[in-house]
Amino acid sequence: MPLTILSIIQFVVKSNYKVKGGDQVKVLFSHPPYENLLVPEPIPIDIVFEDEVLVVLNKPAGLVVHPGHGNYSGTLLNGLLHHFKQLPNNANNRPGLVHRIDKDTSGLLVVAKTESAMTHLAKQFFNRTTKRTYNALVWGEPNEAGTITGNIGRHFKNRKVMDVFPDADFGKHAVTHYKILEKFHYVSLLECRLETGRTHQIR
Repeated sequence: MPLTILSIIQFVVKSNYKVKGGDQVKVLFSHPPYENLLVPEPIPIDIVFEDEVLVVLNKPAGLVVHPGHGNYSGTLLNGLLHHFKQLPNNANNRPGLVHRIDKDTSGLLVVAKTESAMTHLAKQFFNRTTKRTYNALVWGEPNEAGTITGNIGRHFKNRKVMDVFPDADFGKHAVTHYKILEKFHYVSLLECRLETGRTHQIR
């Protein structure tokens, strides 16, 4: 049987390189993406309820929920990993997290401590059987109560911010019900009940 000698040449290709039969493609990273570097950090956590399957905590305004672009450490998730050694992963590999709220929003978050709790809680959020209300200060005096609908998605030019689209072909459908709790001179305090949970929905 003749001896076959394979010659392997490694080289870096341009982004428009067309892969050919027999090519071996290797992608090298000096480190994983920063948002995947989940390092435990001793960040204070305000726990309002805890049992063997879940935790309810009060997230303060200004605290980012999980690492992402521009916020690679000092997040709530970093603190959770320090306080709880074993948390189940969600579909996005973010241990314990069932839902999230914006950085500048304060409020209660539910964290799953077991796989079973993660499954049941995620199903409740998916089926919209959970009820979420927020208090918000808005300029002016809107109607006593009402419903705001729209399609929320990433801004076409600035992908870091969200936008509302009149065309249903863009963004995700969002529904917010509100009522006035109190009127002040220039602003009104509203109670907002979210029928959907979109990024920056009540912002």
